[in-house]
Amino acid sequence: MHSVDENRIFQSALKPQEHTVVVLGASPKPTRYSYQAVKLLHDHGYHVIPVHPKVSRIDRIPVVDDLRQIHRPVHTLTLYVGPTRSKAMIQDILDLSPGRVILNPGTESRVLELALKDARIPYEHACTLVLLRTGQF
Repeated sequence: MHSVDENRIFQSALKPQEHTVVVLGASPKPTRYSYQAVKLLHDHGYHVIPVHPKVSRIDRIPVVDDLRQIHRPVHTLTLYVGPTRSKAMIQDILDLSPGRVILNPGTESRVLELALKDARIPYEHACTLVLLRTGQF
C-alpha cells in the first residue's frame, strides 16, 4: 500500500485531464463546498463525476446518482457525506477502488477508514478546495 505522500506524487504525475475525480455528495447549491469542489476541479481540467441521487447536472456537468454507475478507473474519490450516510456506501466505495479517498472536514468515519485500510486504499483527512488552491491536489 502506498502512503498518502507517495500516492500524491503519483497523482500529481498525471495531467488533470487524465485524472478522474468523483465527488460523492455533490450539491447543486453554489454555497456548498461540494459544489465549489465540482466547479474548481472542472475549472482545473479534471474529469469530474459528481454523485447526487436527485440532480442530473451541476453547472452543466453531468451527474450520476449512484457510485455503481461509474465504470471507469477513479483516481480520487472526494467525500462530502457524513459518516451516517457513508456507512451505507462503504461497499460501493470499495468496489469503485479509487486510487485515494479524501475525507473532507465533517466526513471522518472510523468504520470507513478501517474498511479503506483493509482494502489498501489510501485515504487522507484534507480539504479538496485547499489542496486545489495550494497546488497539492
